[in-house]
Amino acid sequence: MTQTSENVTWLTQEAYNKLKDELEYLTGPARTEIAAKIAAAREEGDLRENGGYHAAKEEQGKQELRVRQLTQLLENAKVGEAPAADGAVAPGMVVTIAFDGDEDDTLTFLLASREYASADIETYSPQSPLGAGVTGHKVGEDAEYELPNGKKASVKILKAEPYNG
Repeated sequence: MTQTSENVTWLTQEAYNKLKDELEYLTGPARTEIAAKIAAAREEGDLRENGGYHAAKEEQGKQELRVRQLTQLLENAKVGEAPAADGAVAPGMVVTIAFDGDEDDTLTFLLASREYASADIETYSPQSPLGAGVTGHKVGEDAEYELPNGKKASVKILKAEPYNG
């Protein structure tokens, strides 16, 4: 899954199906479950001091936020293939860089939206300073990006391969 600056999110068919299934669960069975929890907590009495009720309402709020996020994401989604393995850095690729030309100080990350984030690999958004700095560069090229303190940093692109996770 990758995002572009036009808020279009490119998804593989597998990622699209997974997110659509999550949305269907959250708008169906999960809503029914949380409504039952709230109703049960309401029957316990005074709502001002009812921890179970407040916890259920908070869970409902988080669930509805996720529904809105998924709805927006899927409305702006384009289903397509992974980026080409042509050595150019693009969203949807696993990128290995070396900091300041030091080939021993490297970082490997997935350039994608946070929806694709996993514990297996660090994920950087294409809109992040590093993500924007390396996008479009080819393996072997140097790329520059702005640090939070306003200074510039340089990295060398060592590897760029489509994500197969």
